[in-house]
Amino acid sequence: MSMKSIYDVKDVSVYNIYTHAEGPKGKLPFSEKFLKESPSGHIFGMTLNAGMGWNPEKLNDDDVLILSTQGGIRGEDGSTIAVGLHTGHYELGLQMRAAADELAHHGAVPYAAYVTDPCDGRSQGTTGMFDSLPYRNDAAIVFRRLARSLPTRKAVMGIATCDKGLPAMMMALSSMHDLPTVLVPGGATLQPVKGEDAGTVQTIGVRFASDEISFDEAARVGCSACASAGGGCQFFGTAGTSQVIAEALGLAITHSALAPSGQPIWEEIARQSARAVMQLKEKGITTRDIITDKAIENAMVLHAAFGGSTNLLLHLPAIAFAANCKVPTVNEWAAVNKKVPRLVSVMPIGPVNYPTVSVFLAGGVPEVMLRLRKLGLLHEDVMTVTGDTLGANLDWWEKSERRKKCRERLEALDGVNPDDVIMNPAKARERGLRSTVTFPVGNIAPEGSVVKSAAIDPTVIDEDGVFRHTGKAKVFISEKSAIKAIKDKKIQAGDIMIVMGGGPKGTGMEETYQLTSALKKLPFGKHVSLITDARFSGVSTGACFGHVGPEALVGGPLGKLRDGDLIEIIVDGNQFEGSLNFIGTQENQLSYDEAAEVLKKREMHPGLQPDPDLPDDTKLWAELQSISGGIWRGCVYDVDKIIEVIEAGKKVLADKK
Repeated sequence: MSMKSIYDVKDVSVYNIYTHAEGPKGKLPFSEKFLKESPSGHIFGMTLNAGMGWNPEKLNDDDVLILSTQGGIRGEDGSTIAVGLHTGHYELGLQMRAAADELAHHGAVPYAAYVTDPCDGRSQGTTGMFDSLPYRNDAAIVFRRLARSLPTRKAVMGIATCDKGLPAMMMALSSMHDLPTVLVPGGATLQPVKGEDAGTVQTIGVRFASDEISFDEAARVGCSACASAGGGCQFFGTAGTSQVIAEALGLAITHSALAPSGQPIWEEIARQSARAVMQLKEKGITTRDIITDKAIENAMVLHAAFGGSTNLLLHLPAIAFAANCKVPTVNEWAAVNKKVPRLVSVMPIGPVNYPTVSVFLAGGVPEVMLRLRKLGLLHEDVMTVTGDTLGANLDWWEKSERRKKCRERLEALDGVNPDDVIMNPAKARERGLRSTVTFPVGNIAPEGSVVKSAAIDPTVIDEDGVFRHTGKAKVFISEKSAIKAIKDKKIQAGDIMIVMGGGPKGTGMEETYQLTSALKKLPFGKHVSLITDARFSGVSTGACFGHVGPEALVGGPLGKLRDGDLIEIIVDGNQFEGSLNFIGTQENQLSYDEAAEVLKKREMHPGLQPDPDLPDDTKLWAELQSISGGIWRGCVYDVDKIIEVIEAGKKVLADKK
């Protein structure tokens, strides 16, 4: 490497540099009143628009901002110039262009701004995961700042797809109370004709280490898993669940979640959404009219009916907080899951692992809503971004050509009966679909925990519908040491893995899919339970208990467990209740209360500490969200509470002086 090699110029025409240009032709459509009364920023903004090539004669007051999580660089011919961090944001520019063209067709001036997003799959098992959940808050802040930075905005569209960017976008749009907003879900990637889905393929390392897959097979399936260049993963994880939640809230148009990325119907959704936001503007319908307490309840109902990711327990409360709505509590989540049947057969929890695009073709969110409507579980009077109520949308959907064509296409293309993908309650019960999540408590988790109980292997559940596991703890103070133990074959059937230090203060509440996926794919994994204060991927399955509170590093009893401690786990699939309890040792078993007293007197695990690579940015996020109510309030920033604590601290420091 040398200066010559860097600056060697083959084409000397690069030095044909100009200092002046003619500038745009025409005149800005000023009025005398506008020039006299407008802020200079409004006037200069029109100058900037002309400089970027917009026809000055078509500048008007209908400025609409399109926000996106677009990433990577895609050539006009579809070629890859630079890869994104994941497929989910790689093709979003196509939807943005379709939306912008439609807005311009309706006389608006479209603006576009980007805040791209990370990939939880790419950062699994790395220090990149320490930024994953904190990123969500940061991105929502930047989205809001960008929207406010266009003072002439009359409406805002958001286009996003995946685990953190989409919740961040929903948080941002939900806070724009007085503006019309529409969310465009970025869709799903296709399943390979032959191969593995993007969730399963993340286990090839541990399967190879355990002699479960050959080297050549690992290389082949690893290459083919993302069968199209765009969209969220094919399984119904956090990305897919977030798309469903957006539509369930009424923030996205009917039948827009989980569409196949890059295909005509997917681009058409962007155009339809652009028409919707213009109609909202004309009707004076704003986000405040759409995101309401009833809309939040509808979203919780759809989460249960689909069998959604437990990560939405972090994201939906944050959306509700941003919208100034009632933040759902753990008890309210539990109540919803007790009364709402799971109706959708989709990977990773089946019973048949249909990919998410099949769910879209089977009818997606509105089709599930038709079933729930008959059970009286929805608020049909809520307003949606179509400009109509949910009830009116469902009336249209039931008789629509779109419904008929999509369902027929699924049967003709794949030979799949749509009613086997989205079932009625009777068929769902017959096929053994159980409620989605349970919230166990106990002396290990006095503030609660969560398990996707629908994803516990049915063969390890007793005949009475109760999962029971009592066993000795194997304690790990990091995810790294836990995954090493699995790869080194030090975990066996009957073990209960305790992974502590994975909460906000330890790792930024990392996602531990490495562990859950490994257990899922190993032949004995269904006989191993996992308890952690970290969180799980939406594709996680098995007897895995996360979000344990209080987290270990703030003194939670989880951080006081030791190797050999006897742990009792109970999950009642009939009453949707559960418990996680330390009960002494094999030689000296104790009652729950006696064992709780033992834990109170114990010191924290001697090796427990925040990960040494935890970024300062994430440490700050952990403290701010803790002040604001912690994980069960969505890891939000409650500014009033934060200011109150800061002011109290300043007073204490002043008094010390």
